[in-house]
Amino acid sequence: MIAAPEIPTDFTLLQESETHFSSDTDFEDIEGKNQKQGKGKTCKKGKKGPAEKGKSGNGGGKPGGPNRMNGHHQQNGVENMMLFEVVKMGKSAMQSVVDDWIESYKHDRDIALLDLINFFIQCSGCKGVVTAEMFRHMQNSEIIRKMTEEFDEDSGDYPLTMAGPQWKKFKSSFCEFIGVLVRQCQYSIIYDEYMMDTVISLLTGLSDSQVRAFRHTSTLAAMKLMTALVNVALNLSINMDNTQRQYEAERNKIIGKRANDRLELLLQKRKELQENQDEIENMMNAIFKGVFVHRYRDAIAEIRAICIEEIGIWMKMYSDAFLNDSYLKYVGWTMHDKQGEVRLKCLTALQGLYYNKELNSKLELFTSRFKDRIVSMTLDKEYDVAVQAIKLLTLVLQSSEEVLTAEDCENVYHLVYSAHRPVAVAAGEFLYKKLFSRRDAEDDGILKRRGRQSPNANLVKTLVFFFLESELHEHAAYLVDSMWDCATDLLKDWECMNSLLLEEPLNGEEPLTDRQESALIEIMLCTIRQAAECHPPVGRGTGKRVLTAKEKKTQLDDRTKITELFAVALPQLLAKYSVDAEKVTNLLQLPQYFDLEIYTTGRLEKHLDALLRQIRDIVEKHTDIDVLEACSKTYHALCNEEFTIFNRVDIARSQLIDELADKFNRLLEDFLQEGEEPDEDDAYQVLSTLKRITAFHNAHDLSRWDLFGCNYKLLKTGIENGDMPEQIVIHALQCTHYVILWQLAKVTESSSTKEDLLRLKKQMRVFCQICQHYLTNVNTAVKEQAFTILCDVLMIFSHQIMTGGRDMLEPLVYTPDSSLQSELLSFILDHVFIDQDDDNNSADGQQDDEASKIEALHKRRNLLAAFCKLIVYTVVEMNTAADIFKQYMKYYNDYGDIIKETMSKTRQIDKIQCAKTLILSLQQLFNEMIQENGYNFDRSSPTFSGIKELARRFALTFGLDQLKTREAIAMLHKDGIEFAFKEPNPQGESHPPLNLAFLDILSEFSSKLLRQDKRTVYVYLEKFMTFQMSLRREDVWLPLMSYRNSLLAGGDDDTMSVISGISSRGSTVRNKKTKPATGKRKVPEAEESSSSDSMWLNREQSMHTPVMMQTPQLTSTIMRESKRLRPDENYMGVYPMQPEHHQPPLDYKQQEEVARQQQERAAMNYVKLRSNLQHAIRRGTSLMEDDEEPIVEDVMMSSEGRIEDLNEGMDFDTMDIDLPPSKNRRERTELKPDFFDPASIMDESVLGVSMF
Repeated sequence: MIAAPEIPTDFTLLQESETHFSSDTDFEDIEGKNQKQGKGKTCKKGKKGPAEKGKSGNGGGKPGGPNRMNGHHQQNGVENMMLFEVVKMGKSAMQSVVDDWIESYKHDRDIALLDLINFFIQCSGCKGVVTAEMFRHMQNSEIIRKMTEEFDEDSGDYPLTMAGPQWKKFKSSFCEFIGVLVRQCQYSIIYDEYMMDTVISLLTGLSDSQVRAFRHTSTLAAMKLMTALVNVALNLSINMDNTQRQYEAERNKIIGKRANDRLELLLQKRKELQENQDEIENMMNAIFKGVFVHRYRDAIAEIRAICIEEIGIWMKMYSDAFLNDSYLKYVGWTMHDKQGEVRLKCLTALQGLYYNKELNSKLELFTSRFKDRIVSMTLDKEYDVAVQAIKLLTLVLQSSEEVLTAEDCENVYHLVYSAHRPVAVAAGEFLYKKLFSRRDAEDDGILKRRGRQSPNANLVKTLVFFFLESELHEHAAYLVDSMWDCATDLLKDWECMNSLLLEEPLNGEEPLTDRQESALIEIMLCTIRQAAECHPPVGRGTGKRVLTAKEKKTQLDDRTKITELFAVALPQLLAKYSVDAEKVTNLLQLPQYFDLEIYTTGRLEKHLDALLRQIRDIVEKHTDIDVLEACSKTYHALCNEEFTIFNRVDIARSQLIDELADKFNRLLEDFLQEGEEPDEDDAYQVLSTLKRITAFHNAHDLSRWDLFGCNYKLLKTGIENGDMPEQIVIHALQCTHYVILWQLAKVTESSSTKEDLLRLKKQMRVFCQICQHYLTNVNTAVKEQAFTILCDVLMIFSHQIMTGGRDMLEPLVYTPDSSLQSELLSFILDHVFIDQDDDNNSADGQQDDEASKIEALHKRRNLLAAFCKLIVYTVVEMNTAADIFKQYMKYYNDYGDIIKETMSKTRQIDKIQCAKTLILSLQQLFNEMIQENGYNFDRSSPTFSGIKELARRFALTFGLDQLKTREAIAMLHKDGIEFAFKEPNPQGESHPPLNLAFLDILSEFSSKLLRQDKRTVYVYLEKFMTFQMSLRREDVWLPLMSYRNSLLAGGDDDTMSVISGISSRGSTVRNKKTKPATGKRKVPEAEESSSSDSMWLNREQSMHTPVMMQTPQLTSTIMRESKRLRPDENYMGVYPMQPEHHQPPLDYKQQEEVARQQQERAAMNYVKLRSNLQHAIRRGTSLMEDDEEPIVEDVMMSSEGRIEDLNEGMDFDTMDIDLPPSKNRRERTELKPDFFDPASIMDESVLGVSMF
């Protein structure tokens, strides 16, 4: 055998006195010392064959042998770390490191192997050391057990998982070391039946360890070792084939020219190669059966991923040996893994195989068996997996188009509309390869043709057909973006698109239908927008990124190309499609992406004039709002003062507005002067002209035409007569709104006079009054328009208008009076909080289908959001929100997010007022229930239970930090108690107050009170009670008993909440290191109770509301040992004796009897209370439970933010089976064995099923 060239080196040892290293110190002075340091040591014992007699106890002829007696002495800790340190730092050339080890192996293989064993042990993070004595006399299992006992228990991290710069490249260096080691030893050492047997035995034993670090590191090493051996086996196979050919060639020569000596040499060489190959195969079988077969289904996803990644390399590298169903089945099975990381490795492994078309014949059976699984993975919940699945299907498509059915392709096609851009781009590439990449042979001869005769013409038509068949017409921008990277030339062939629209079809060519022309114009607009803006559509990108110099140049070139082409073609397109509103609306958006300077530099002024004439004609022909707004925006884009064309465009715009304003004034005068009912033709003329003016006023300042006066007359007449057509009123309101806004912009930006402010103030106040009048209009559309505009005006002219140093606008501030606030609230209650079926006007005569329902809901949500903005910005009183908050449960699906956000914002503004608003909403619901059912209602009824549930949801919104919400919660209880006792029972004090049942609702907030505040609220409650009330036990008094008990329970929880508030606001309170302060001095219970009560009672005498008293010191609560609730003590305090002026004192026997009865009842109530509390804790959570801060951080990965539409029906959603290692492992016996059950990591559907 040919020995590998090895670099001679001195393999000397450091003396013990030179230096010492620890496993977590960097290797020092590597470059500063001339001598080569020894390599790292590791712990493992391999199979010892007959060659063991070569072990030398004195180091043989190895330099430094006297310092390495038996390979182990006190200096071992330094020597054995050297190989690990060098690999960890990764600064040395790996080949020289391996050559040094080979040199040491030649001198004394036992010592060198001991270094290598300890290297693997240290790479696992173990600080134990395998000694020469252990290496000679202990079995592998015993050595591993010994190393397990010495494993560092302070942390679950190990080199492969550690973070930091020094560990960043450790994995790659570790893998490189193993590969170079096998490569340098492939000609001799790996066949000595000692080194490889020892290493494989070590890694096999470690890979079966219960310790994750050992298992992970050894599996990675074994798989990389296997990969290196596969490469050796491949080289041997090639050499054998070459030798065989040489032998056959020599033997086929005639006898006279045949060299028998050469034949014998070739036979001997082939025999040696065959023996070596057999050895390599035995090694690979040992690794595959001893490591891979067990670890590919390991409980740790990272280990499974390593196995699948490497088997993919083996099949790709040595396909003749590994690319068969016996190995492919492992990849197929693992595609059902529950961890996305593992599924991803399966797909990337298969991509390497399908990329090579020569291997396709060997993949036919696998493809037929697992194709459906690959197609389903395009909808994977993990975006990366879905992307790679689509790319894999693209490779399958390229290898054989017959494999994928039409249904399979359609499953991928629709992903071009995905919101996740990488998924959409991969699907776009698949679509392009399937439908657009094929070119007919005849197309090669017309490559240089342009326009309609270019080869792209048929492809553009195909794109249009696909877009129409997908039935997602509003998503053309997403289709274009998906194909932008792979089909840029096609999508930028605007000349071809323009020719298809303008030129007549060729002989025999099918002309485009009207629907196809509309789709082509929309696609063309989207491609122009993408080229000009250079960013994906809304929802596909995280924001505008900075363009590179090359991208900027491409953008400028594209804009120039677009302008030169469509500056000439756009007037022709507008002339051809001038009567089609949809086409014209899209075409009119093109000038927004022009380089307007080209109109001058290219001498294209005549085309600009033609464009302006076409726009003017379109304005005169159309009354559609979208078309008119598109014309307005086009004028706005062209009226740019930076360019020389401004004057030309401004003149054309002014002439158009002059004509419209004159026509409107003339028509309006005739329209309003008629004494009889307005004529329909006159009304249509007024409406169409008003629509045009309103559309232009949106983007242009038309103040000089003084449109406020004429609109005011129109609206006032409508109020007086009540017969004004609704569309005229709607557009008149909108136009007047624009007038007010442009006037405000004018006085804000320039130095305005006091007269300007007063005029604007007067106009704004008059306009608000008009809108308020129209809130009572009989037409729903008019009311909605008036409401929306009124909310906007109140928001704009609120106190917020003075922010930013604009104090001069103070005269414009307008605060709505109570009547206006009441009308706005009434509108919301009448038009927003309604059932879907009752909203008859929302569909506007259309068929009551899902689309119209969604549209109506969207409109109602906008109305509610407009009013909630007024609440949030304190434009209206916060207590008006009570009518909104009380709808939270009933309309949660429709408006839950809006109401919840409003609660959050109002709480940030004023916690106490927000709490009062919440309790007010509950009181309103309670009163409504009383009006409907009377005072003798059933407290188990759905209505009352619904109010209690709403109160519980409200309580959850306060979170866990009780210190932040202390005053708000106290005020809430105060208002609730006052409401409960507000209405005395007309039958006398022996009967409960009429609203007493409200205390049952109020008790839902008791858990949010601090312990001290519970005492205060309890004292405040007693002010409203008589002694007879405390003795009542009838069912009608249960709300009072329940509420009182809730104020006397939960001391332990309160202690924790106080600690939470002091230690860290908003952070997790149940820290596992937090312990109750049981060692602190305890205050005697009786003394504590009396002192605490007296403190709060004394303060009560001097303060109006006890719940608003100064926050008491929390020291005693924290220091005091947590106590369990005891009926014999705490519940005796539930019924304290009242002062003499309330009730005459009882005699001693009566008091004793009452106390005994109270004690018995209290014990029973305690049991019921505890049961109810436990039941409440176990109740299912929904709706607003997420408002509470988590007690323990969730270790499961959240699936929110992932595309839900791609996940439906997928059964490979993962449960995290990889629990993090314990941070405080005290005993190795606490380690739990891993269970390698494939059912734990794979879907049940793949278990027990024959794969091939």
